[in-house]
Amino acid sequence: MAEPLLTAVFGANVTQDATDLTIKKADLTGVGLTPSANNTAESLLLAINLKAQEALTEAARETNIDQSVALTDGFSPSITTRNNAIYLRNTISIEVDKELTGADVIDPDDY
Repeated sequence: MAEPLLTAVFGANVTQDATDLTIKKADLTGVGLTPSANNTAESLLLAINLKAQEALTEAARETNIDQSVALTDGFSPSITTRNNAIYLRNTISIEVDKELTGADVIDPDDY
């Protein structure tokens, strides 16, 4: 198999060169992002992760030895309290696999 394509992970209009990665907000609308000039950093990060989760599944990783990353649903939603307010907490887990080499740090260049 092959490494997952940028377009599968980030959307049809993603581009990259030696210095920039460009992800179009319009490609993230399918996961719930409403593009605006003032999207928060958190909303953009979450939308990128949700988009990546569509392609980087556990099932895809099991059938493609070249895929090393999977985004999965984390724990079941839970209720938490912060600053005397009640919140619903959802989780996404990012799992990264690499051959056992003795180094236990996550280095993006390894994937």
